[in-house]
Amino acid sequence: METTKETYWKYSLILLIVLLGGLIVVKLWSFVSGLLGAFTLFVLMRRQMIYLTERKGVHKVIAALLLMFEAALCVLVPVGLVIRMLLEKMQTINIDISALTVMVQDFDVALQERLGYSIQNHENMAALTGYLTRGLQFVISQTGELIVTAVVMIFMLYFILVGHRGIERYVDGILPFNEQNRLNVTREIYRMVRTNAIGIPLLAVIQGGVAYVGYLIFGVPSALLFAMLTCFATIIPLVGTGLVWVPLAVYLLVAGRWEMAIGLTAYSLVILINIDNVIRFLLQKYLADTHPLITVFGVILGLSVFGFWGVVFGPLLLSLFFLLVDMFKREYLDGRV
Repeated sequence: METTKETYWKYSLILLIVLLGGLIVVKLWSFVSGLLGAFTLFVLMRRQMIYLTERKGVHKVIAALLLMFEAALCVLVPVGLVIRMLLEKMQTINIDISALTVMVQDFDVALQERLGYSIQNHENMAALTGYLTRGLQFVISQTGELIVTAVVMIFMLYFILVGHRGIERYVDGILPFNEQNRLNVTREIYRMVRTNAIGIPLLAVIQGGVAYVGYLIFGVPSALLFAMLTCFATIIPLVGTGLVWVPLAVYLLVAGRWEMAIGLTAYSLVILINIDNVIRFLLQKYLADTHPLITVFGVILGLSVFGFWGVVFGPLLLSLFFLLVDMFKREYLDGRV
């Protein structure tokens, strides 16, 4: 039996842990994205690390450096190339802007002919200028955060790779589960992270490529630009690629190119949207069988909490929640009167 003093010590220690932990999380929240990114890369590289160090006898520091180089080639280099391409695109933006300008002018003329309304009035242009200014400020701030996140991610990845066995043993020791439940929880974490980290970028690239083909076929101006926007739109729950192709179809319709508008709409509904279901089916077959609702609502939850990495860890949070509920039911409710 615990004495009064021992009870006081225990709950005082718990309170101190909670307060200090909360303070640390609040003050270092800006670095959470880097930590989540490092953990995601670690999950993808864990088997390679074990193979190099425990089977081939490679020193853990050398193995970690090799895997960090692999991460740089597979993740940072492609991202850097995309950023460089965007910057070069901005330097020669007059090509795309000219096409977009014609697109806006055609849309405005069609609106005036059909509805007697112009979008190029003073109020709308002033509002557009304000939106563009805020958008530019947002892009600049996000670029700075992306650089910080990348540095933190690589820094943390090294220490996680080098000390992963000790970290795993320590975490296993403090988890409030028995052996079987602990294995179930850790297996679910690794499974969900691996599935989302591979599946979501792959799905975005494939849908962007399919969209690009459709935009070229149906004469969408600046097809490559809108295809890249479609890639990013795939991670937005519920609306997804429709955030890009629906306005484009409306533009074609209002501009009098109704055959192209109908064609783009049919192409998007039949091919672009359904390619999502096909790829998800294949990913579930080879990676994990995750319910679509967990993915949709998990992404909504994750984006609001973690930002970009919420597309990976949002579904993980929901899956863990249902796993813990099922664990509680089996351990404490089943078989009781």
